[in-house]
Amino acid sequence: MSNENGMAPGQIIKVLIGVVVGLVVAIWLLAKLATGGYNVDAEVMTKEAVAARLKPVGESKASDAPPGMRNGEQVFKAICISCHGQGLAGSPKFGDAAAWGPRIAKGWDTLTQHALQGFNAMPAKGGAADLTDDEVKRAVAYMGNAGGAKFTEPPVGGAGAPADPAVVGKKIYETVCTNCHAAGVAGAPKFGDKAAWAERTKVGLDEVQKIATKGLNAMPPKGGFAGSDAEFRAAIEYMVNNSK
Repeated sequence: MSNENGMAPGQIIKVLIGVVVGLVVAIWLLAKLATGGYNVDAEVMTKEAVAARLKPVGESKASDAPPGMRNGEQVFKAICISCHGQGLAGSPKFGDAAAWGPRIAKGWDTLTQHALQGFNAMPAKGGAADLTDDEVKRAVAYMGNAGGAKFTEPPVGGAGAPADPAVVGKKIYETVCTNCHAAGVAGAPKFGDKAAWAERTKVGLDEVQKIATKGLNAMPPKGGFAGSDAEFRAAIEYMVNNSK
Protein backbone atom coordinates (compact mmCIF):
# COMPACT_ATOMS: atom_id res chain seq x y z
CA MET A 1 0.00 0.00 0.00
CA SER A 2 1.42 3.41 -0.99
CA ASN A 3 1.03 6.81 0.72
CA GLU A 4 -0.31 9.91 -0.98
CA ASN A 5 3.06 10.53 -2.70
CA GLY A 6 3.08 7.06 -4.17
CA MET A 7 5.95 5.74 -1.97
CA ALA A 8 5.77 2.42 -0.24
CA PRO A 9 6.74 2.19 3.48
CA GLY A 10 9.85 0.22 2.54
CA GLN A 11 10.97 2.99 0.24
CA ILE A 12 10.47 5.60 2.95
CA ILE A 13 12.66 3.61 5.36
CA LYS A 14 15.40 3.34 2.73
CA VAL A 15 15.28 7.09 2.17
CA LEU A 16 15.53 7.78 5.90
CA ILE A 17 18.50 5.39 6.26
CA GLY A 18 20.20 7.11 3.34
CA VAL A 19 19.72 10.52 4.96
CA VAL A 20 21.21 9.32 8.27
CA VAL A 21 24.22 7.73 6.55
CA GLY A 22 24.72 10.89 4.53
CA LEU A 23 24.74 13.02 7.68
CA VAL A 24 27.30 10.74 9.37
CA VAL A 25 29.59 10.89 6.34
CA ALA A 26 29.19 14.67 6.12
CA ILE A 27 30.11 15.11 9.79
CA TRP A 28 33.17 12.87 9.36
CA LEU A 29 34.32 14.84 6.33
CA LEU A 30 33.90 18.16 8.14
CA ALA A 31 35.92 16.89 11.11
CA LYS A 32 38.62 15.64 8.74
CA LEU A 33 38.69 18.99 6.97
CA ALA A 34 38.94 20.90 10.25
CA THR A 35 42.06 19.02 11.34
CA GLY A 36 43.58 18.08 8.00
CA GLY A 37 44.42 21.66 7.10
CA TYR A 38 46.89 22.00 9.93
CA ASN A 39 50.21 20.25 10.30
CA VAL A 40 49.78 19.23 13.91
CA ASP A 41 52.15 16.59 15.23
CA ALA A 42 50.17 14.41 17.62
CA GLU A 43 53.28 13.57 19.61
CA VAL A 44 54.07 17.27 20.12
CA MET A 45 50.57 18.01 21.39
CA THR A 46 50.14 15.15 23.85
CA LYS A 47 49.40 16.10 27.45
CA GLU A 48 52.75 14.64 28.49
CA ALA A 49 54.70 16.66 25.93
CA VAL A 50 52.96 19.90 26.84
CA ALA A 51 53.46 19.23 30.55
CA ALA A 52 57.16 18.61 30.00
CA ARG A 53 57.54 22.02 28.38
CA LEU A 54 55.63 23.69 31.20
CA LYS A 55 57.47 22.13 34.13
CA PRO A 56 57.81 24.48 37.09
CA VAL A 57 61.25 25.90 37.82
CA GLY A 58 63.29 23.45 39.86
CA GLU A 59 61.82 20.31 38.29
CA SER A 60 64.11 20.12 35.28
CA LYS A 61 66.88 17.57 35.36
CA ALA A 62 69.47 17.66 32.62
CA SER A 63 71.03 14.24 33.33
CA ASP A 64 72.56 12.79 36.48
CA ALA A 65 75.63 15.02 36.23
CA PRO A 66 76.11 17.39 39.20
CA PRO A 67 74.82 20.96 38.75
CA GLY A 68 77.20 23.00 36.66
CA MET A 69 78.84 19.90 35.17
CA ARG A 70 76.35 19.14 32.37
CA ASN A 71 77.55 19.39 28.78
CA GLY A 72 75.67 20.87 25.86
CA GLU A 73 74.24 17.61 24.60
CA GLN A 74 72.91 16.67 28.04
CA VAL A 75 71.22 20.05 28.47
CA PHE A 76 69.76 19.94 24.96
CA LYS A 77 68.29 16.45 25.41
CA ALA A 78 66.74 17.28 28.77
CA ILE A 79 65.54 20.87 28.21
CA CYS A 80 66.04 22.47 24.81
CA ILE A 81 64.72 19.57 22.73
CA SER A 82 61.16 20.28 23.88
CA CYS A 83 61.05 23.23 21.47
CA HIS A 84 64.17 23.05 19.30
CA GLY A 85 63.58 19.38 18.53
CA GLN A 86 60.51 20.30 16.47
CA GLY A 87 61.16 23.99 15.84
CA LEU A 88 58.18 25.07 17.94
CA ALA A 89 57.12 28.71 18.46
CA GLY A 90 59.54 29.95 15.83
CA SER A 91 62.61 28.38 17.44
CA PRO A 92 65.32 27.14 15.03
CA LYS A 93 65.02 23.38 14.67
CA PHE A 94 68.03 21.34 15.74
CA GLY A 95 70.26 20.55 12.78
CA ASP A 96 68.44 22.96 10.42
CA ALA A 97 71.34 24.92 8.92
CA ALA A 98 68.99 27.31 7.07
CA ALA A 99 67.20 28.23 10.29
CA TRP A 100 70.37 28.51 12.36
CA GLY A 101 72.36 30.46 9.75
CA PRO A 102 70.87 33.91 10.47
CA ARG A 103 71.13 33.28 14.23
CA ILE A 104 74.76 32.19 14.02
CA ALA A 105 75.53 35.30 11.98
CA LYS A 106 74.52 37.45 14.97
CA GLY A 107 77.49 36.08 16.87
CA TRP A 108 78.17 34.08 20.01
CA ASP A 109 77.58 36.94 22.46
CA THR A 110 74.12 37.76 21.08
CA LEU A 111 73.03 34.13 20.93
CA THR A 112 74.09 33.39 24.50
CA GLN A 113 72.53 36.61 25.78
CA HIS A 114 69.21 35.66 24.19
CA ALA A 115 69.42 32.16 25.68
CA LEU A 116 70.27 33.44 29.17
CA GLN A 117 67.80 36.32 29.29
CA GLY A 118 65.05 34.97 27.05
CA PHE A 119 64.04 35.99 23.53
CA ASN A 120 60.61 36.15 21.83
CA ALA A 121 58.63 33.08 23.02
CA MET A 122 61.66 31.55 24.78
CA PRO A 123 61.90 32.23 28.54
CA ALA A 124 65.23 32.86 30.26
CA LYS A 125 67.37 29.71 30.22
CA GLY A 126 64.58 27.93 28.38
CA GLY A 127 62.57 27.99 31.61
CA ALA A 128 65.15 25.88 33.51
CA ALA A 129 66.39 28.34 36.12
CA ASP A 130 68.48 25.62 37.79
CA LEU A 131 70.89 25.60 34.85
CA THR A 132 74.12 27.54 35.30
CA ASP A 133 75.13 30.17 32.76
CA ASP A 134 77.89 27.92 31.43
CA GLU A 135 75.48 25.01 30.99
CA VAL A 136 73.19 27.22 28.92
CA LYS A 137 76.16 28.38 26.84
CA ARG A 138 77.23 24.79 26.26
CA ALA A 139 73.74 23.99 24.97
CA VAL A 140 73.88 27.02 22.64
CA ALA A 141 77.26 25.84 21.30
CA TYR A 142 75.98 22.28 20.85
CA MET A 143 72.88 23.37 18.92
CA GLY A 144 74.72 26.06 16.95
CA ASN A 145 77.43 23.65 15.87
CA ALA A 146 74.78 21.17 14.67
CA GLY A 147 73.51 24.02 12.48
CA GLY A 148 76.88 24.89 10.99
CA ALA A 149 78.63 27.02 13.64
CA LYS A 150 82.07 26.44 15.07
CA PHE A 151 81.50 27.48 18.65
CA THR A 152 83.52 26.16 21.57
CA GLU A 153 81.58 24.91 24.60
CA PRO A 154 82.71 26.35 27.93
CA PRO A 155 84.79 23.58 29.53
CA VAL A 156 83.20 21.35 32.15
CA GLY A 157 85.31 21.84 35.25
CA GLY A 158 86.63 18.68 36.86
CA ALA A 159 85.31 16.43 34.09
CA GLY A 160 86.16 12.81 34.86
CA ALA A 161 86.97 13.55 38.50
CA PRO A 162 84.68 13.26 41.52
CA ALA A 163 82.81 16.51 42.09
CA ASP A 164 83.61 18.43 45.29
CA PRO A 165 80.49 18.08 47.51
CA ALA A 166 81.00 21.64 48.77
CA VAL A 167 80.92 22.97 45.20
CA VAL A 168 77.90 20.85 44.32
CA GLY A 169 76.07 21.90 47.48
CA LYS A 170 76.75 25.57 46.82
CA LYS A 171 75.44 25.28 43.26
CA ILE A 172 72.21 23.63 44.38
CA TYR A 173 71.72 26.16 47.18
CA GLU A 174 72.19 29.07 44.77
CA THR A 175 69.78 27.68 42.17
CA VAL A 176 67.07 26.08 44.32
CA CYS A 177 67.36 26.45 48.10
CA THR A 178 68.10 30.18 48.10
CA ASN A 179 64.49 30.91 47.11
CA CYS A 180 63.39 30.27 50.70
CA HIS A 181 66.47 29.84 52.89
CA ALA A 182 68.17 33.10 51.88
CA ALA A 183 65.49 35.16 53.62
CA GLY A 184 63.94 32.49 55.87
CA VAL A 185 60.68 32.43 53.92
CA ALA A 186 57.69 30.44 55.31
CA GLY A 187 59.56 29.41 58.45
CA ALA A 188 62.61 28.00 56.63
CA PRO A 189 65.83 28.32 58.66
CA LYS A 190 67.67 31.31 57.24
CA PHE A 191 71.09 30.71 55.67
CA GLY A 192 73.75 31.56 58.26
CA ASP A 193 71.33 31.64 61.22
CA LYS A 194 73.20 29.54 63.81
CA ALA A 195 70.33 29.30 66.29
CA ALA A 196 67.74 28.26 63.70
CA TRP A 197 69.96 25.56 62.20
CA ALA A 198 71.23 24.29 65.56
CA GLU A 199 67.64 23.59 66.61
CA ARG A 200 66.94 21.60 63.47
CA THR A 201 70.19 19.66 63.24
CA LYS A 202 70.29 18.35 66.79
CA VAL A 203 68.48 15.24 65.51
CA GLY A 204 71.41 14.53 63.17
CA LEU A 205 71.96 15.20 59.47
CA ASP A 206 70.57 11.82 58.42
CA GLU A 207 67.25 12.62 60.05
CA VAL A 208 67.30 16.15 58.65
CA GLN A 209 67.74 14.72 55.17
CA LYS A 210 64.86 12.25 55.66
CA ILE A 211 62.54 15.03 56.77
CA ALA A 212 63.58 17.38 53.97
CA THR A 213 63.31 14.61 51.38
CA LYS A 214 59.67 14.03 52.30
CA GLY A 215 58.92 17.73 52.68
CA LEU A 216 57.81 19.61 55.75
CA ASN A 217 55.18 22.31 56.24
CA ALA A 218 55.48 24.72 53.30
CA MET A 219 58.56 22.96 51.91
CA PRO A 220 57.88 20.48 49.06
CA PRO A 221 59.86 17.21 48.84
CA LYS A 222 63.55 18.07 48.44
CA GLY A 223 62.55 21.69 48.23
CA GLY A 224 61.57 21.08 44.61
CA PHE A 225 65.05 19.79 43.70
CA ALA A 226 64.95 16.97 41.13
CA GLY A 227 68.52 15.70 41.44
CA SER A 228 69.99 12.75 43.30
CA ASP A 229 69.91 12.15 47.07
CA ALA A 230 73.69 12.62 47.21
CA GLU A 231 73.41 16.04 45.59
CA PHE A 232 70.57 16.99 47.92
CA ARG A 233 72.66 15.91 50.91
CA ALA A 234 75.49 18.13 49.66
CA ALA A 235 73.13 21.12 49.65
CA ILE A 236 72.02 20.39 53.22
CA GLU A 237 75.62 20.06 54.41
CA TYR A 238 76.54 23.30 52.65
CA MET A 239 73.80 25.24 54.45
CA VAL A 240 74.55 23.61 57.80
CA ASN A 241 78.31 24.17 57.55
CA ASN A 242 77.75 27.82 56.75
CA SER A 243 75.53 28.23 59.79
CA LYS A 244 77.93 27.03 62.49
